[in-house]
Amino acid sequence: MIQQVELPEKMYRVIEHRARKYLDTVTGKIHIAPMPDGIRKGGLFGAGITAAVAFMKGSCHMSYTTIQQFFKELIRLDVSRGMLCKATQKVSLSLQPAYQQLGERLPQEPRIGIDETGHHDDGKLHWTWCFDTPDYSLFRIDKSRGCEVLEKMLGKNFAGLICADYWGAYRKYARLFDARMQYCMAHLIREICFLAEHSIKKLSRWGHCLLEWLKKMFKTLHCRDKLTAKGFLRSLGQIKEGFLSRMRRPPDHTLAKKLARRFRDVAAEDYFRFTTEPGVEPTNNNTERQIRPVVIDRRITQGTRGDAGMRWCERIWTILATCKKQDRNVFDFIRHTLLAHWTNKRYPLFL
Repeated sequence: MIQQVELPEKMYRVIEHRARKYLDTVTGKIHIAPMPDGIRKGGLFGAGITAAVAFMKGSCHMSYTTIQQFFKELIRLDVSRGMLCKATQKVSLSLQPAYQQLGERLPQEPRIGIDETGHHDDGKLHWTWCFDTPDYSLFRIDKSRGCEVLEKMLGKNFAGLICADYWGAYRKYARLFDARMQYCMAHLIREICFLAEHSIKKLSRWGHCLLEWLKKMFKTLHCRDKLTAKGFLRSLGQIKEGFLSRMRRPPDHTLAKKLARRFRDVAAEDYFRFTTEPGVEPTNNNTERQIRPVVIDRRITQGTRGDAGMRWCERIWTILATCKKQDRNVFDFIRHTLLAHWTNKRYPLFL
């Protein structure tokens, strides 16, 4: 027996909906029965094909021209770019409640990883912010890369832990609102590697010595299961003190002194919270992985051309990342959300 999967001859069907006409025998007026909301609001494209357009545009990074070619060559249906654009905007509007729900939940999270990357809208530089939690990832496009975005999204009384790099906006937010931080060790290692590869010998020796301490730390982290709880914490504490002792005795060079100055204040503890708080990751790698598809989309599409495009991007990126985390089918979520939006029924939500 051989099973073979094949495409159907015709990949779409046209459903005609007719409204009945009724004659009022008293007044002589003709009354036309209203169409169901799901049909009237959908227009030419039904929920399934509208969700497919959004999936191709958002998940597959396809341009409207490529989607138009796909419809023409495979589905054998001629559609205009304007119709495809309207379809994505219908999906964008339907995704707003789910996106808003995640935004309202964000200030209550115990741990959030945050990162940002550039975004061009109509040729002007904006920033895509990623707020990553274990259950969902939320994206926000803003003109600013500063602390005001964090204040807008997290509020002034955020009680959780933020894992991020050492960018000034995070330091300012922590200073103004007494937020707890875990600065990314991976970014620190890159800075130290730069010094270790420097042509000046004293900088290179200092950098290599710091890297040795960090190697011992990560080796201990990987051997956690082989150690007792007390032994594990004792080893990390000893390595931490050894690293800080060497870090605070930099060679006589501007680059070394600038890095060492960072560890003379509260930032020293903000780099090592993972050694004392269970569940805290030492790096921000998870957030950077979430933001990678955004960078791919930016290179393919070259950005957006207005507010509607930016809102579409941040909503669809949020839905794609969150569905992946929750092991949910993206296409089904978009389709059910669209039907709920058209028929005024309960929306599928993430929380």
